[in-house]
Amino acid sequence: MSRVGKMPIDVPKGVDVAVSADEISVKGAQGTLKRAANPLVVVKNEAGKLTFTAANDSTAADAMSGTMRALVNNMVNGVTKGFEKKLSLVGVGFRAQAQGTKLNLQIGFSHPVVMDMPAGVKVECPTQTEIIIKGADRQVVGQIAAEVRAARPPEPYKGKGIRYLGERVVLKETKKK
Repeated sequence: MSRVGKMPIDVPKGVDVAVSADEISVKGAQGTLKRAANPLVVVKNEAGKLTFTAANDSTAADAMSGTMRALVNNMVNGVTKGFEKKLSLVGVGFRAQAQGTKLNLQIGFSHPVVMDMPAGVKVECPTQTEIIIKGADRQVVGQIAAEVRAARPPEPYKGKGIRYLGERVVLKETKKK
């Protein structure tokens, strides 16, 4: 059996978990998240603890029990604390502005890059070179952060571009005569 799948999830106060045959929904202070239930995993909600067991003895069911446990744990953490990704802009004249549900980037192109944020995701810019993306769904927050970074990834010679906070970019040596 999966080691991760064996660990139960403690449901904190203020979080409501509804388990049905085809869906698991978690409701909390940060919002509501839903995920389709997998038929290979049996989910039980007993006295504020969620347990995940494999429906049969197959390797796929064993692996999926650990995966479902990790996904539901991320849902519970998302509706209580939320998730955030921090990005930084490195480059002369690179700026970011949060305007409601839009992120306006000036990253060295002849035009500004405007990105729309989906529902449930907030974007903040405490300074012109910092971007903070917040939300309850870990997968969506990570995907939006990756899309923002992909608008201008760090280049290997000067390191200019958008990078995750704390990301280390290895610079290449320039051509010698």
